[in-house]
This record gives sequence, structure tokens and C-alpha cells, in this order.
Amino acid sequence: MKLTPPRLRVPSADDSVLRGMDIALTVGVFFLIGFGIDSWLDTTPIFSISLTLLAAIGFFISMKYRYDEKMDELEAERAERAAGTRR
Repeated sequence: MKLTPPRLRVPSADDSVLRGMDIALTVGVFFLIGFGIDSWLDTTPIFSISLTLLAAIGFFISMKYRYDEKMDELEAERAERAAGTRR
């Protein structure tokens, strides 16, 4: 029986570019909403800063959970392959 090496899925550059644009646009939109609220209420840039930080922190948390989920999936796949080769 011939063993073939597992195929690895290499993420394409398009995935990374789209994810980066998604982060930049979302943070930018939150900043503009905060800037609009600050202009409307004639306040210091508290809303601009807080909404920008909220968007950035939200994306970092989202990326962490996606990363952990992907690593768990790959670890389970590796364990299945290891269990299958021992038989």
C-alpha cells in the first residue's frame, strides 16, 4: 500500500487581503460614526476613540477565536491521521 503525503491547504493571498480590508474598513466606519457623534454633540473625541478601540478589540478577539477553532480542527485531523497510521 502506497502512502501519499497529506495535502496542505495554503491560504491564498486573496483571503488575507480581503480579511485585512474588512478590518480596515470596519475600524474606519466605526471611527467615522464616532467622529459624527462627536461633531453632533460637540464633545471631545471620546466617541471617535472609544468606537475605534471597540472595533479593533472586537476584531482581535474574533481573530483569536477563529485561530483557536482552526487549530483545534487541524489538531483533531492530525490525531485522526496518527491513529489511522498506527493500525
